[in-house]
Order: sequence, then structure tokens, then C-alpha cells
Amino acid sequence: MTPSRTFRAPGRVSLIGGQVDYHEGWIVSLAIDREVRVRATGRGDGRVIARSSEFDGDVDIAADGRDEPSATRPEWGRPVAGVTRVLAELGRAPVGVELSISSTVPVGAGLSSSAAFEVACALALSDAAGFALENTELARAAQRAEHVATGVPCGIQDQMTSVCGRAEHAVFLDCRTLEVEHLLMPPELSVLVVHSGVPRRLEGSPYAQRRAESQRVAADLGLRVLRDATLDQVRELPRGRHVVTEMQRVREFARALRARDLEALGRLMLASHASSRDDMEVSIPELDILVACLVEAGAYGARLTGAGFGGCVVAIGPIEAAHAIADRATAAYRARTALEPTAWIVRGSAGAGPV
Repeated sequence: MTPSRTFRAPGRVSLIGGQVDYHEGWIVSLAIDREVRVRATGRGDGRVIARSSEFDGDVDIAADGRDEPSATRPEWGRPVAGVTRVLAELGRAPVGVELSISSTVPVGAGLSSSAAFEVACALALSDAAGFALENTELARAAQRAEHVATGVPCGIQDQMTSVCGRAEHAVFLDCRTLEVEHLLMPPELSVLVVHSGVPRRLEGSPYAQRRAESQRVAADLGLRVLRDATLDQVRELPRGRHVVTEMQRVREFARALRARDLEALGRLMLASHASSRDDMEVSIPELDILVACLVEAGAYGARLTGAGFGGCVVAIGPIEAAHAIADRATAAYRARTALEPTAWIVRGSAGAGPV
């Protein structure tokens, strides 16, 4: 019997750096202690068969990547097909494999369940074929798989964070060079993630439109990306203003983490949320209310996380008050919106790899 091997990839929460990765900016994020696991068993028939503990129906595709990812049924299997195709294009042999997939990363929450799914599948498929990718190649392959499977033009931060996470550390990523610095999370700081009760799905949302609008600002300035723009160039252009000021906030956030300046971290998160709401327009009223409830409950700061349009808010606060903040904030939010929030206290996790 062919032996099985299991691989894991963590979800991630973006602490700061919204809508800047595709402009080759900087982000600070945290690989979290919720993950996708994939158990892989070899097959001799050149097929990739995938089953999920969360979704119904088996995926059955050719291991050589010839099956169209966007047409794969059931729909949850499209990322599997995307990863299979991208790895085949990179030179993976068409070795068959059976994948058993489970996850503790909430779907539609802005916690990169799809990136973790793709990274874990890529590790499992690569291992089954004796095909090795270094970290940056693995992240790029998972990013490309998302593009071909869903049509969502995601940046690279989710995949890089899932691949390069480190326990108890944040990932400070330069999305131009893909250089990573691991920043120790202050032990007195808690990270709280709260789902708004509003599902988030990027397909069909204005995410691609917002990205195109900010890229148009760069093109009108004669630039490839807004990393190379100055504040004076975009001061009167809200989409561009968000990107340029957010990149500055990220670098200040990294400095504040190194200095363990918790109040500065909170101020920067609140400024990031305000810019995401007002200049980039990726927030919704429920996320704004949730941010306010968290700060009123004692958080140093909070902001929407992920691409916006629903999903989660991330907050930081004193570790000894984490549970009390979560309880007070969720009760206040529930009273103001009649929605049911879900809160998690998360910690920095190691990056993807074998179990």
C-alpha cells in the first residue's frame, strides 16, 4: 500500500497593508494557528482525486493539468485543479494522487482560507511527484493557481505569509523583492480576530474594480505600480492616496513592533481602517461598527482584514484583557446589528510544511 503523507498550511491575518501587495508595497501579517491539512496517497492511474471534510462531492481531474480549472466540478475543487495545472506547467510529472483535505480556517472570513488550501495542496502534489519548489516559487505557484481557478487577481501576501510564517512572529514582507523579516510579536500583546457575520466572497465583489482603479492611477502617472509614487502625486486621488499612505503606515507599524510601542500600533491600525473605508472604499457599515465596538471595549486599535466587503476585523489589545474585550465587543456589535459575530484569539504560527 502506498504510504500517506500529510502537509499543513496556515491561514493568515493581515495586521496592516491592505490593497498594496499588487503595487509591490510592504505588508505586515501573521500566519495563524488555524490551518488546512492535506493527506496525500499516491495513485497509479494519473488522476488527482480530492475529497474535503467540509464540502460535498469528489474532485477527479487529470494529473497532467489539462482539465480546465475554472470549469471543475464541484466548484470547491477548482483550486485543486488550478494548483495541478500550474505545477504541471512548472514541470511536475503527471503522478496520480489522492488528497484528503480538512481545514480549521473559516471560509469567507478574510483569513486566506484559499491561499492556505492552495499552498497545502501544492506541497502534497509536489511531494507525491518528487517535485521540489523553494518557498518563493511555492508561494508564486499558489498565487497563480488562484488566478487560473477563480479569476480573482490576488496579490502575493497571503501565499507568502502562509509559506514563510514563524511561531510568535509577524511577517514583514516586501512585495517587490519578496524579502521577509520576521518581527517578534510582543508577548504582552493579544491578536483578536472577529468575524462580522457578513460572508465575504471576492468573486462578484468590487475587489477587482478597486484594484483596477488604483492601477489606473499608476498608469496615468506613467508608473507601473504605486510603490514608486509620491504622496504629492496622489494627494487628490483617493485610490492612489490610500495605497501610498498605507505603505508608509506599514513601515511605521514595523518600526513600532520592533520598539514594542503598542499604542502606536493601535493608532496605525485605526488610520489604516479609515483610509480603507474612505479612500479605497472596501469597507462596509458592519465592519466599521465592529471596529468601533472593539476600540470601545479596550482594544488598542482595529481594522478590517483581508480585501474587505465583509469577513473579519483584526484587533490588538493587552493580553490579560483579550477575552473580556472579545466578550464586550461582540455583545455590543450583536446589539447594534442583530448579526452574530464570532471571535478568535490567534497566535503566530509556523509556515507551511509536512506534519
